[in-house]
Amino acid sequence: MSAPSTMRVFIPLTIRKRNGRPKIVPPADLVPDTGGVDPHVLKAVAKAWSWRRKLESGAAATLADIAKEEDVTPAYAGRIMKLAYLAPATLEKLLIARVSPTVSVKELAHAAEMPWANQEASVFG
Repeated sequence: MSAPSTMRVFIPLTIRKRNGRPKIVPPADLVPDTGGVDPHVLKAVAKAWSWRRKLESGAAATLADIAKEEDVTPAYAGRIMKLAYLAPATLEKLLIARVSPTVSVKELAHAAEMPWANQEASVFG
């Protein structure tokens, strides 16, 4: 008899939801840890601060102007803009300590409306 022509390989993957979408996560021992923060979260915070600087410097008159320039909806621009007003302690954990939030970008924007004392517990669980 000949050897079977099919080979099975088992790779233990985990499926987690990030920003409402399923994401396949490989085992931690196979992939080096790069910080744990979802790049979408970092990009959204960077956009928010960039837009805030544009408004404060006068490069853009309104958030609607920024939304038109970036080709996004005004509602999205308003939601992302809230991230520029996160508590300093929350931003430090996200950007410097690279602690992954337990919420999506949308929920992070809602947390930005909370008092600074309550944000950290809401974002990191």
